Amino acid sequence: MGDAISTLKKIKEYDDARPGFPGEHWIVLGAGIGLWLATRRRRSMVVQALGALGATALAARAASGREGLSKVLRYTPLGGGIRRRG
Repeated sequence: MGDAISTLKKIKEYDDARPGFPGEHWIVLGAGIGLWLATRRRRSMVVQALGALGATALAARAASGREGLSKVLRYTPLGGGIRRRG
């Protein structure tokens, strides 16, 4: 379990350090839709659930960008307490 967490932390650090590129969110959204389409008609409920979970995560990533959902939520009435970066 500790190895998986450290691996995920390394991936996040790499992702935060790299520069973004134009249209990145469209590629991520397309990957999410593709994952959902590839898994939605499988017989296994586990595969369907994991596909839906992964597709939802990718769609949320595409909508919110690399900074996460806090980037979007800070401009909503419920997220007004989130510190705005200058």
